[in-house]
Amino acid sequence: MTLAFDIHVRPGAKRTAVGGAHDGALAVAVTAPPADGKANEAVCVAVAAAFGVRASAVEIVRGHTSRRKHVRVKLDETHAQARLAELLTG
Repeated sequence: MTLAFDIHVRPGAKRTAVGGAHDGALAVAVTAPPADGKANEAVCVAVAAAFGVRASAVEIVRGHTSRRKHVRVKLDETHAQARLAELLTG
């Protein structure tokens, strides 16, 4: 199954965290700076860890240079929607 959703990224954060909502999108904070694609790589790793999949299963579809991104995650259908709902509520 593929789950697609919006995220709001906060690069340069004190710690990496996935959870909560920001304007209807999943909030993702990463320590990496927003330069040379480092934050995007960190976002993929953080989202993958939150969903229990490999980083290669996370793809940024839109918003490569924006804080607001649309991502696609390939994962097991059984817990996909429930895990997203859990992360959005923080």
